[in-house]
Amino acid sequence: MLTGDRVRMRAIEPSDAVFLLRWHTDLEVMRWLEDPYPPSLAALTRQLEERKPDSYESLTLMIDDLDGRTVGICALRGAEPETGNATLDIYLGEKDTWGQGYATDAMRVICRYGFQKMRLHRIGLTVVAENTAARRVYEKVGFVEEGRRRESFRRDGKWHDQVVMGLLEGELR
Repeated sequence: MLTGDRVRMRAIEPSDAVFLLRWHTDLEVMRWLEDPYPPSLAALTRQLEERKPDSYESLTLMIDDLDGRTVGICALRGAEPETGNATLDIYLGEKDTWGQGYATDAMRVICRYGFQKMRLHRIGLTVVAENTAARRVYEKVGFVEEGRRRESFRRDGKWHDQVVMGLLEGELR
């Protein structure tokens, strides 16, 4: 378990399928995320039961507040020891936690873990350009814009740019 000032992060369990199902069917939560086809609770539970254990290459953690309420999920994926790079995914599914510092704290915790324990050199992510709240969080912890993937995300019949951001070892704030 990894602990920050506002969050504890723990391994994902099959019982977490109930949270993922609720979040993945909430249009506001999924607004700027790649949304999967609507899953069933049974399919999600089975997927979590059959998933490979966390490893250097792929680490997925649930985000709980300090009282134990599950509020989100994050992952470091595609980590390669040869390059020292990984990709970060994160979102908070509980909307009443938005703007309360949970995402910022979770970002710091997972990035610190990536740099210190996994010996990563760079953590990257992509974010839809219009997702200003997420971009503010990423910039607050030290991520910088490295480029743009033009019209690479479609939502509500409109194409949006995605911003490529990165954080190097030693830049975490």
